[in-house]
Amino acid sequence: MQLPGFIARRYLFAKKSHNVINIISIIAAAGIAIGTAALVIILSIYNGFDRIVRDLNDSYTADVLISPATGKVFSFDQRFDFLSDDPRVKAACGVLEENVFVQYSDRNKVVTARGVDSLYEQITSLRDHLTEGDFDLSFGDLGQVVLGRTVALELGVRTAFLQPLTVWFPSRTQKVDLLNPLASLRQEKLHPAGIVALEQNFDQKYLFMPLPALRNLLEYDDEVSGVELYLAPSGLNRKGMASRALLSELQAKLGDGFVVRDRQQQNTMLYKLLKYEKIAIYLILLFVMLIISFNIYGSLSMLIIEKRDDIATLRAIGADDQLVEQIFVREGWLISLLGIGIGVVAGLAVCWAQLRFGLVKMPGNFVVDAYPVVVQWSDVLIIVAGVALIGWIISFLTRRLTASSCRA
Repeated sequence: MQLPGFIARRYLFAKKSHNVINIISIIAAAGIAIGTAALVIILSIYNGFDRIVRDLNDSYTADVLISPATGKVFSFDQRFDFLSDDPRVKAACGVLEENVFVQYSDRNKVVTARGVDSLYEQITSLRDHLTEGDFDLSFGDLGQVVLGRTVALELGVRTAFLQPLTVWFPSRTQKVDLLNPLASLRQEKLHPAGIVALEQNFDQKYLFMPLPALRNLLEYDDEVSGVELYLAPSGLNRKGMASRALLSELQAKLGDGFVVRDRQQQNTMLYKLLKYEKIAIYLILLFVMLIISFNIYGSLSMLIIEKRDDIATLRAIGADDQLVEQIFVREGWLISLLGIGIGVVAGLAVCWAQLRFGLVKMPGNFVVDAYPVVVQWSDVLIIVAGVALIGWIISFLTRRLTASSCRA
């Protein structure tokens, strides 16, 4: 029936006899608009930070990681030769990790050493995040290291210095000599080649060194902690993750002795945290919208009181209670939709301006100068649906007021 909608539109835009009703209606629509715009802007900024975190994490996380089901290390041998023949695999890099003690001049620190091969040096995107030096782990026969920025700061390391950094680890084969405990410690001397900066946890944890040097320090032969696979586009799905078919195939070929994980499975807690944080932000802002929407209830209540004579006239010409109720329900929903439309346009305009001109700058030293913005149309649709549902519920609550007015 078009009649309730027609009358509701007339009531929305017609001048009321009591100016306060116009003011409350404008406030209600403005509240919806501001709240909707805030949802669009805040979720878009969150998406921007989310993308930065994911991109930084992807800088040192392989597309696929093969690790042992039990134990810390395994031999990187002929069992993995099939990887070089797979066109979906661009590179397969053996990586060895261990916590070591490092010393530079009179400073020392426990860090996680990652031993990587020459192929890893060529394919890694960490070189894009260097703040000093190069990602080069060898200079002729001389071994070199690349450190996280916080590690370098705490040790006082600069790539321009010629003093080597000493990496220590207890021997796995020798017994500890109580008279000379230092004799059971193995060491490697390496020169600083570069300093890389990503995010705090990474910067204060990692040191990269040549895989042969770390194997020698740990007294290993061909062992690695994991095999990192970097994939060609044919091995990735639409989201840029390793395809399920490839993961299943790798797991079947390697057997139960190995665990095959994609990038998301390697950082399960991070991805879950990002997802749950976004949901929490949306629900909190939606609750604020619910409170704001009660302005619609107040506006409709006063409008119903003002239009009692109109209601009596409609009933006299044959309108039933349901038709009268629908008029004011649609009136409230029109206020909501008007606010939603203005809010979405305003929110998208602010996001475009921030993306185009970087109006609001980031404080301090960060990887970007201005607040990042990424608009996802799925978020816009969810925002519109959520706010429209709240507006309809609030409008529906006015049916009781309409019913009592009809009886009066």
